[in-house]
Amino acid sequence: MRKAIREAVPQAEEMISYKMPAYKLKGQPLIFFAAWSKHFSIYPASNEMAAKFKKDLEPYQISKGTIRFPLSEPVPVKLIERLVRFRAKGIK
Repeated sequence: MRKAIREAVPQAEEMISYKMPAYKLKGQPLIFFAAWSKHFSIYPASNEMAAKFKKDLEPYQISKGTIRFPLSEPVPVKLIERLVRFRAKGIK
């Protein structure tokens, strides 16, 4: 995750927020992530993001601003990079 985020937005600042690894850009929250027993999640996932990447996100569970990726599958690095770039574009 860290590598994908750093590749997508190298100027993002690393931090811990809400007890999770997180990144901010221009002083605003960019992306958070956390690992669970059967999946890892990224936050926040807006309705706009879900709509833009609808086809790419079909295999994954999305709810309440969260995208869940199963640990039983390879990390979709390129998709995560695209999601993070999309989030970064929304930060002014």
